[in-house]
Amino acid sequence: MMPRLRFEWLVALRFLREGRMQTVLILAGVTGGVAVIVFLTQLITQLQATIIDRVLGSQAHVVIRPLEEANARALDPAGSSAIVEPRAQRLKSVDQWEAVMRAAAATPGVVAVSPVATGPAFAVRGQANKSVALLGVDAERYRRIVKMDDNMTRGRFEVEGTHALIGIELAKDLGVTVGDKIRVVTADRRDEQLTITGLFDMGNKDLNRRWVFVTLKLAQSLLDLPGGVSNIDLAVSDIFAAKDVATRLEAATHLTVDSWMTTNAQLLAALRNQTVSNNLIRSFVTIIVALGIASVLVVSVVQKQKEIGILRAMGASSRRIMAVFLLQGGMVGLVGALLGTGLAITLLQVFSRVYRNADGSALFQATLEPRFAVLAALVALVVGLLAAVIPARRAAKMDPVQAIRV
Repeated sequence: MMPRLRFEWLVALRFLREGRMQTVLILAGVTGGVAVIVFLTQLITQLQATIIDRVLGSQAHVVIRPLEEANARALDPAGSSAIVEPRAQRLKSVDQWEAVMRAAAATPGVVAVSPVATGPAFAVRGQANKSVALLGVDAERYRRIVKMDDNMTRGRFEVEGTHALIGIELAKDLGVTVGDKIRVVTADRRDEQLTITGLFDMGNKDLNRRWVFVTLKLAQSLLDLPGGVSNIDLAVSDIFAAKDVATRLEAATHLTVDSWMTTNAQLLAALRNQTVSNNLIRSFVTIIVALGIASVLVVSVVQKQKEIGILRAMGASSRRIMAVFLLQGGMVGLVGALLGTGLAITLLQVFSRVYRNADGSALFQATLEPRFAVLAALVALVVGLLAAVIPARRAAKMDPVQAIRV
């Protein structure tokens, strides 16, 4: 068994050495193809993960809200329906929110639940007056929904009494910092003086300019929601199953339940289109690499007709001749995969230093997940073997007498 394997390997390596230029060219093609596939896969995967993380870094995966109020359509005496104006929506509490919260927490896939009382207000400091969104939260529960601890620039994500946390942009607009006081006033003239105990940066200027965190009890008082909450925020274990969880909860609670996949439908569509484009590029590159290997090996069969004829005349079976060319395809694919993976890592290093976020941080990490490298090696090996099938069969069927005469 060993001599047969050694013979096939020796002949395959000799044919590759004798056609150095062809071997170098096809290796360059395989290397470039693998590098493109690995680089694009890793890059797009990281960018998508970063985008999703940033989007979900400031919002819940699923939000339960009260049903919108609607006017009933009445019939006039003539029997025709009257035109009804849309009804203005007032801030109201989720009906029996504590029971709803318990039911949500018991739903499969839900890992965290947090009640929130939120509504509009004005933040006042001297002559400055800014429109803000007041968020009353239980800090311990809410930090399991949104990782606010990672967004804090001053202080900790904790609220108690009349303490408040505001964004860095609102702090600039009002000219305040930690330890200063501001006054919040609601539309119905309820007001409270708050002491700023922390500043946060959500990576979004609009949120940094609008959000003001206070205790749940204080928000309920200011927003005239005694003992109530305006919404219940949920976090789920699988973010791409959020829509299914929202559908189940909506059927069970008969309330308005939205998932991040619904509120960010355009983003989700863009990510899906990006994935489809990436798959198309990888497919075309794989086909091109396969055609390149096959064409080079077909040329090699034509050039090595005499050698193949001599080997067949000396007793080499058609199966062994076929194995020689399959080995060539496999070796080219495997070596190209290794070189291509190294090139992909180099490209990731270069691009991560060139392309940066607006704040100067890295747009993506210059690391390669091992599964991508292993998958690329397997794909290149399989493609190399499959591409070698046609030329290998042609060489195996070659008549030794005719091959020697050529």
